[in-house]
Amino acid sequence: MGKNLAGKLGFIVAILVIFVYGIFGIPHGGWKQSITDRIHLGLDLRGGIHLVLRVNVEEAIGSATDRDVQRLNTALAANGATASKPDPKNKPAVISVTGFQPAQASAVHDAITDNDFAGYDVASVAGGGYTMTMKQAAINDLETRTLDTSIETIRERVDSLGVTEPVIEKYGLGANQILVEIPGVDNVDRVQSVIQSTAKLEIHAVSSGPYTDEADAMTKLNGVIPPDQILLKGNTGMGGPDQYYLLQRAAIVEGTDFRDAQPSTDNAGRPNIRFTLTTEAGDRFYKYTSANINSSMAIVLENKVREVATIQSGIRDSGEITGGFTQEQVNDLSLMLRTGSLPASITQLETRTVGPSLGAESIRHGVAAAIAGMLAVMVFMLIYYRGAGINADLALFLNLLILLGFMGFTGATMTLPGIAGVILTIGMGVDSNVLIFERIREELRLGKTAAASVKDGFDHAWITIIDTHITTIVSAGILFIFGTGPVKGFAVTLTFGLLANLFTAVFVSRVIFDYLLQKKGRGAMALSI
Repeated sequence: MGKNLAGKLGFIVAILVIFVYGIFGIPHGGWKQSITDRIHLGLDLRGGIHLVLRVNVEEAIGSATDRDVQRLNTALAANGATASKPDPKNKPAVISVTGFQPAQASAVHDAITDNDFAGYDVASVAGGGYTMTMKQAAINDLETRTLDTSIETIRERVDSLGVTEPVIEKYGLGANQILVEIPGVDNVDRVQSVIQSTAKLEIHAVSSGPYTDEADAMTKLNGVIPPDQILLKGNTGMGGPDQYYLLQRAAIVEGTDFRDAQPSTDNAGRPNIRFTLTTEAGDRFYKYTSANINSSMAIVLENKVREVATIQSGIRDSGEITGGFTQEQVNDLSLMLRTGSLPASITQLETRTVGPSLGAESIRHGVAAAIAGMLAVMVFMLIYYRGAGINADLALFLNLLILLGFMGFTGATMTLPGIAGVILTIGMGVDSNVLIFERIREELRLGKTAAASVKDGFDHAWITIIDTHITTIVSAGILFIFGTGPVKGFAVTLTFGLLANLFTAVFVSRVIFDYLLQKKGRGAMALSI
């Protein structure tokens, strides 16, 4: 055997060993367990839940401008001006500054155009006053950060539930949407609740209340809710009916100010939540509570008043939340507060649940189809191309092995469309062998030796094979970029398979032909093809 040919055969064996390791790794717990540890199954094969969620980013805009109103009122106090939101529901990005004397207009303008409020366009209005409108660039940036923060928060919550291999990413088919795929979950309702709950904990100053119902509140407020206040329903957990409270719109402290939250019990043994604030929020909270002794404050969770307390002394950085919770609610709420509040609420757009039995059936049918297709192709190649068919079948087998090894090394997820990609890869592999073998037959019919026919056959078919593979890989890349989970699985397996096929159909098949010709003699005129 020539030195060059021996080196090529050694290289093929080394590739074989590497990708076998990619499939099995270091064997433990049986070969089946080793494979499933390396090649992960997608949602459609393993079972689980598929969610498409929309983040209501307009709420984050409203919260940002609420905080800015609070900061503006502090900055403008010396000038007699007041900042408020004239239409917080329909125009959450607009702030109105009024109430100052004409002589203070310049000082007010300087204050609202300070760098701290550089994200707003400022315009004067007739009769005195200014309108601040959040710039579109600032809105776009806030929406992007809100979506990214929501994805990270959901991922932390899912990880805290002990779920493995979830898919949590932006969903390209709609604005501000998130795709969540969680395989192997048992309690679907609880997972959905934990994912979607904003769990936004806030502490607000109480302006008035309680009122027996919304009509009672509106009557006593003369039908008008001030723009800097909100009316919320609540139940303090004492078993009575819901009541309504009028609260200051801007929270004293809110979700991002909480450093930790743990399940606990109160003096009566009832489940509650103990929370701890960050250092900065604790200092702010202490300053507020110290200045408002005997005033009321409300603990609001998910836009519902959970507890109303009277401030008896300064409170710095810790407290408790009660409210008639069950133990599971306390555990879940503590988890959600620890992993961070979602910056905005989430709307569920699509839900699909795949049972494990359906996933197992999909695996059986998919694998059966792949095996049947591969066997049919291998038999055809043996019958039609005789001895060369063995060459093609070996290349196909090595192609499948390299593809699975690729997936094992990269941690790619196998989906049902991915199995379809494997089957399509087999077809592409056969197509490459047919191109090469038919070209070799043409060269033999022209009277060339077997060695010359093989060389010219591979040389002439190479350009066509490269062209077909590159165009298909480009198409798979587009599917991967713009597709969702299962479509991406198809694109990944197809791309890996095509790359493997370039190696097996061209390099491996050529080496096998060269080995056989070396045994026969380079001048041989016949070749079993």
